[in-house]
Amino acid sequence: MEKFFDLFYNPLMRRFCLILTLIILSANCTFALPFNLKKEENKFVQSDQYKTVTEQANVYYAQNDIKNAFNILLTIPDEERSAQNWLLLGNILQDQGKIDEAVFMYNKAIEVDSKYYKAYYNLGNVYLNDGRPNMAIEQYKKVIDLNPEYAYAHYNLACAYIKLGKYSKAKYELYTAIDLKNTVPEFHYNLAYVFKQLKKEKDAKTYLEYYNKLIQDQI
Repeated sequence: MEKFFDLFYNPLMRRFCLILTLIILSANCTFALPFNLKKEENKFVQSDQYKTVTEQANVYYAQNDIKNAFNILLTIPDEERSAQNWLLLGNILQDQGKIDEAVFMYNKAIEVDSKYYKAYYNLGNVYLNDGRPNMAIEQYKKVIDLNPEYAYAHYNLACAYIKLGKYSKAKYELYTAIDLKNTVPEFHYNLAYVFKQLKKEKDAKTYLEYYNKLIQDQI
């Protein structure tokens, strides 16, 4: 299973580079306001000196040497930190349970590159894990605005709606996630749950059966 510091990867990992919050079916609900995401060109260019430091930090992180990865990233001056640097700092801090600090780092990544959807995604995951689904919804919508074919953003958006009891909205996002990537068991499981909440037992049974089939295929 790949690990990246810039790229997203296998959704069953917790982080984007890293992160997928897997919400399995426990719920409550509200509604995030629409937004307009200003799309600007990213003009940030990191100097060669600090690109080397970034590469070393990524190596440490891949080796699970979190302490050295974090410390070497801190040697990069703020004005030289790339969006990827800020993202990785946020991931490390989130893993340590330092939520406010992680949020700060993800927002710094967005300041550097307003089109860096991975930072919005991780920020949404922080909010969702922290019991703030409305704020998570806003971030996932930004991800989808920037990358509408990212299935896990649709999935996590559905999870936020499930938390808020917005089952019809969750159903739509889960359908979209499955259309984009139909081999992820959790997509089908949560859709079965949504149908159960909507009192559509036949549909719930269909998606639960498909979930079980996918699980069996992975054994």
